[in-house]
Amino acid sequence: MCLNCVQYDPRIAYQCKDRRAEEVAEKHMANYCEWFEMAKRTFGGVAAEPREDKARDLLKKLLG
Repeated sequence: MCLNCVQYDPRIAYQCKDRRAEEVAEKHMANYCEWFEMAKRTFGGVAAEPREDKARDLLKKLLG
């Protein structure tokens, strides 16, 4: 999957920095690119306030 590759860059022509790789039309689907290398990303964590608490507070405001 191109979107998880280190070489993926949406700002360039075929969205791949590696010139040897063949063009992939469906970058969100599985493909077997021999130049694939998994991108290393850090997990940013969850939001400070969970959606459930926010929805519960909104419901309390609506119902009084």
